[in-house]
Amino acid sequence: MMTEGAGMGATRIERDTMGEMVLPADALYAATTQRAVENFPISGDPLPANFIHALGLVKLAAARVNRDLGLLSPEIAGAIEKAAQAVAAGEYDREFPIDVFQTGSGTSTNMNANEVIGTLATRALGSKVHPNDHVNLGQSSNDVIPTVLHVAAVLGIEQDLIPALRHLHACLDGKAMEFDRIVKIGRTHLMDAVPIRLGQEFSGYARQIELSIARVEATLPGLRELAIGGTAVGTGLNTHAEFGTRVARELTDLAGTGFREAENHFEAQAAQDAYVFTAGALTTVAATMMKIANDIRLLGSGPQAGLGELILPAIQPGSSIMPGKVNPVICEAVIQVGAQVTGNSAAITIGGQWGQLNLNVMLPMMARNLLESLKLLSNVSRLFVDKCLAGVEPNIERAEGYIERSISMATALNPHIGYENAAKIAKKSYATGRTVRDIAYEESGLTREQVDEALHPHHQTIAGTGAGQAAGG
Repeated sequence: MMTEGAGMGATRIERDTMGEMVLPADALYAATTQRAVENFPISGDPLPANFIHALGLVKLAAARVNRDLGLLSPEIAGAIEKAAQAVAAGEYDREFPIDVFQTGSGTSTNMNANEVIGTLATRALGSKVHPNDHVNLGQSSNDVIPTVLHVAAVLGIEQDLIPALRHLHACLDGKAMEFDRIVKIGRTHLMDAVPIRLGQEFSGYARQIELSIARVEATLPGLRELAIGGTAVGTGLNTHAEFGTRVARELTDLAGTGFREAENHFEAQAAQDAYVFTAGALTTVAATMMKIANDIRLLGSGPQAGLGELILPAIQPGSSIMPGKVNPVICEAVIQVGAQVTGNSAAITIGGQWGQLNLNVMLPMMARNLLESLKLLSNVSRLFVDKCLAGVEPNIERAEGYIERSISMATALNPHIGYENAAKIAKKSYATGRTVRDIAYEESGLTREQVDEALHPHHQTIAGTGAGQAAGG
């Protein structure tokens, strides 16, 4: 029945098992969705679009399996497939308005999908396609939503995050080779240390990202296990015995990546350990990127009064009051993303702890946080390369200039004159402002040629040079 509400557009009345609801006349969803919209006006943010798209894929796969099992007629299954495919393609994102902070099982969003797909299928078929009896056949929110969490995460990792991290790794690896001949001072505890090549420093960053990729990939086997087929509590009540296996196989074909039915449905629905593990891996990626970004920021600090060993691309004015100031804004964006991802991981970990008895009831929040982390890390990785790292240049004169003035050069004298004698030279260098080299010429007992050989900066960056290399930080 169509009505016109005061101060609002055309509405209609729909009914569910709890009674009547008034909702927008043109909405594809029905009473259960509207009830959830009114029950959870909390953040104003619905679940991420890629979560809804994965939900569409699950409904599409379920319809095909139910048809193949003879549980749905080809006509009804075909109408559901077409509607679910449109949802998966993002054509109806606006029809999923329920707040992320909703019922912990995600039942509201599952019913939202059932109602939207049911409406679309009904219109296409010309006869009623029921959201529960047809679209949700053989399913429960309690196995559908955990399945969607895993599908969305796998797709986000494979299609977005890993390619972005590979882009970042390639850039850092290239810079490591480009900067390999540039010798600079190393720093430990933020204090001068022995020489290192700029390329070696960047090779460490490249390896961190290489390991980050491996850590993210290690989450995939757990995420590929799907809860579908367990229905309400993992027993598979009201579904076909082959439903879970067949849906996983269909999702593999649809998504172009592997999925399988959960080995144990009670684990798959009562817990979300695979999600917690994935969040931990993303936190490690965040920590890696924060470290690299902060190092780049420090090495580029100045330009006159900082370290100034790197020249970062100037992409925007840095101050509203100081003319000519340029800030490391991309590095700062990376660091902020890292902080957000770390916070998201903490919430996901708490969510994993709330798998009470036979169902986890923090699923929408966990999905929102993990998918946001994947998006943020993917986007900022590309940005870090394209607007910062690709254009980073070395300030060779500044970098190499620090070496000769550093008292840490005395470390290379240890094998020749002993630690205590080298320490005396270092202290005198610091007190007088003269270089270690000049004082060593006079007081080390070595020839000038021996001093120059020992203090050759490049030689100090090659493993195995000099007996009894100094240890410690």
